[in-house]
Amino acid sequence: MVSKNPPFKIILGSSSKARREILAEMGYEFTIVTADIDEKSIRREKPEDLVMTLAEAKADAIVQRLSTGVSLEEDTSTTLLITADTVVVYRGTIREKPTSEKEAREFIKGYSGSHAAVVGSVIVTNIATGKRCGGWDSAEVYFLEIPDEVIDSLIDEGITFNVAGGLMLEHPLTLPFVDAVVGSADTVMGLSKALTEKLLLEAL
Repeated sequence: MVSKNPPFKIILGSSSKARREILAEMGYEFTIVTADIDEKSIRREKPEDLVMTLAEAKADAIVQRLSTGVSLEEDTSTTLLITADTVVVYRGTIREKPTSEKEAREFIKGYSGSHAAVVGSVIVTNIATGKRCGGWDSAEVYFLEIPDEVIDSLIDEGITFNVAGGLMLEHPLTLPFVDAVVGSADTVMGLSKALTEKLLLEAL
């Protein structure tokens, strides 16, 4: 897609490959700055509250990091920072990135022939003005039976440890076993396009 050349610069505050690809698909050019925060130290009961709080914490950490680095006053263009967070909710339980092979296997086996909800937040921070706009979106993913050998391959590859709930919808091993997605596929992948577009305009 051709770049939109908007009247602002974008920083993506995420190392997620899927989020990078989604933002590029939207036609934006951007730089990447990641947040070094202890996500496990931030707890909330509701998944919507958790993903919003985590995305805000990432934004705070990156804004602080930028303020000690390049002088933004010298930059005449508006800079918008996008941060996001995603969790999977399975049978009422919030799932983040699996921390062990056992947990990853348990997660994926649970999805087999079942379904899970994905809740994802997006926060856009205007670096110059401090204005911050945010929101969250959700989607449901329904799965066919996932064979044990596919689960073994996903775990061996290690990709499940980098995504919320061990769930990577777009992975070629996972995709054939996705029966249906109710909601937006890009929300499941980590960045709702519609929500991001809306928030970018609001934060200007």
